[in-house]
Amino acid sequence: MIVALHGVEFFAYHGFYPEEQKLGSRFVVDIEVEFIPANDIAEDDLNNTVNYEQLYEIACEEMKLTKKLIETVAQGIINNIVKQYDFVDVVKLTINKLNPLIGAKTKSSSVTLTYNK
Repeated sequence: MIVALHGVEFFAYHGFYPEEQKLGSRFVVDIEVEFIPANDIAEDDLNNTVNYEQLYEIACEEMKLTKKLIETVAQGIINNIVKQYDFVDVVKLTINKLNPLIGAKTKSSSVTLTYNK
């Protein structure tokens, strides 16, 4: 089973350069969490799955912590998901930084990290 959030938007202050950490940027996060339910999903019980609202909260809290690298931010989100949901088998997470400061018009830069149990 896969539970996912796609296109979650944040404004945050991640970036290697001081001006990025001062001015901030827009980011878009995609999270996919794969697992085998321990109990029958037909029980209609939130405890038998991954709560996508909780995934959002985990991402939101990590996005508030200014980092130089979006790789570090992504790893922090994955670490917290795995801590919250120790039964997950795979977490795939992509962070897109919109309009990065690279000296040319660029839609986004991104990093994708994958955790495999």
